[in-house]
Amino acid sequence: MKISEKVRNIVPSGTMAINAKVFDLKAGGVQVINLSVGEPDFDTPQEAKDGAIRAMEENLTRYTKAGGLPELKDEICRKLETENGLHYEPEQIVVSNGAKQGVANACFALIDPGDEVLIPTPYYVSYPELVKLAGGTPVFVETDRANDFKVTAADIEKYVTDRTRALIICNPSNPLGTVHTREELEAIAEFCYSRGIYIIADEVYEVIDFDGGFVSMASVSEEAKEITVLVNGLSKSVPMTGWRIGYTACAPEIAAAITAFQGHMTSHPSIISMWAGVEALKNSGEYTRMMVEEYRKRMHFATEFLRRELPEIGFIEPKGAFYLFLDIRGLESRLDCSESMSYDFVMRLLEEKHVAVVPGKAFGKEGYLRVAYATDLDTLMEGLRRMRDFVRAL
Repeated sequence: MKISEKVRNIVPSGTMAINAKVFDLKAGGVQVINLSVGEPDFDTPQEAKDGAIRAMEENLTRYTKAGGLPELKDEICRKLETENGLHYEPEQIVVSNGAKQGVANACFALIDPGDEVLIPTPYYVSYPELVKLAGGTPVFVETDRANDFKVTAADIEKYVTDRTRALIICNPSNPLGTVHTREELEAIAEFCYSRGIYIIADEVYEVIDFDGGFVSMASVSEEAKEITVLVNGLSKSVPMTGWRIGYTACAPEIAAAITAFQGHMTSHPSIISMWAGVEALKNSGEYTRMMVEEYRKRMHFATEFLRRELPEIGFIEPKGAFYLFLDIRGLESRLDCSESMSYDFVMRLLEEKHVAVVPGKAFGKEGYLRVAYATDLDTLMEGLRRMRDFVRAL
């Protein structure tokens, strides 16, 4: 049986591999502390659920335009104007099946075979594979630990060629938990504009911003807005992960291309989910603020625990999202690393202490781990205690 080369060349998701192992252990009756999944543990707010129920009861269940439900696009425009200072017309918005499809849509709309796309390391696991599926070549931009791995214009410049087409940047960052300043984004945008490089700005963690420093890439200048495909969604902010509602906002020509592509690939997201999204954007502000405060409490507990109980493990100081990026390079001499230090650490931690985290190798950065604190405080506490006991026993 012949499978296409483009699919055969996809690297399986490292996070999904860990999840598969977790499912196997749970099926065998093992109670696993799962700190690997980037999914809020909060329920979808009632207003969003009521919007979906009302749509079903009123039989609002038919096809709509490929770019998304007009009422939802209007709410997204309102949100971008009031919260980000960005004016877009509804035809510049495309509602997608989650933010991940938004990134995919941007890649297929912008990339031709042979084009290069800059991806700072560490990166979200799907970025390189989406670039490859679109026919492009991912080019990994090495970043500096001294700068918390936040990419700079100087970093980017080292990797630019005459084939460079786009840059993908995640802010707030998955897996780092860092947040770029306005000045950092301005420098990146100015450089990319001067070189004719598009920016795919994944901002799905926007609201989880502990210091209030988040700035949307498209808002830093008119030039930045011109070259940026802003990607966002409701999975992390409301939260509505399984509802699959993301969106892009960009220049009209790019939005038209994305709409045409999505029209053939998936038409539009579930109409029921989009009606839920309308109500979520209208009514969930207080709920979201409560959720972010809970993440802040968990972040403070986790960082204080690490400083006190695991001084041999360093970490990037989190400013947003709900991840800790742990530096375990100092443990290398205590591990029997047959293939990958971070992978071996993760698999042993899972098998011996039944705690699931994600190896840094999955994000293109060996010697690190990603821990998600999108879980209740008791579970987080128990998971970190087991990790401490595992490290002390090495």
